[in-house]
Amino acid sequence: MMSTLIVQLDMEEFCEVADLSAAYVIEIVEHGILEPQGRAPKEWRFNDHELSLAKRAAKLHRELDLEWEGVALALDLLEEVQQLRAENRMLRQRLGRLLVD
Repeated sequence: MMSTLIVQLDMEEFCEVADLSAAYVIEIVEHGILEPQGRAPKEWRFNDHELSLAKRAAKLHRELDLEWEGVALALDLLEEVQQLRAENRMLRQRLGRLLVD
C-alpha cells in the first residue's frame, strides 16, 4: 500500500521555500489565488499544490507584469487547458483501442 505524503508548510517555511515575502504571499491569498488552511497568516498552512501555484503566480505577475486579477484568470485558464489536454489524451487512447479492434 502506498501512502501519500502531504506537505504542510507554515507561513515562514512557505515564504522561504517559495522565495516570496510574507507581504507578497498575503497579497496572493487576498486575491483568492491561494487558499491556505487557517484564519490568520500565523495559523496558515500551505500544501505542495499551493506552493507550485504561488511560484507560477509570482512568475506571471513578474514576467508578464499582470495585475493579480489577471494572474488569477491566467492560472484558471492554464488549469482548464491542462484538464482538457488530459481528457483529450484519454479519449485518443480509447479511440485508438476502438480502431485497433
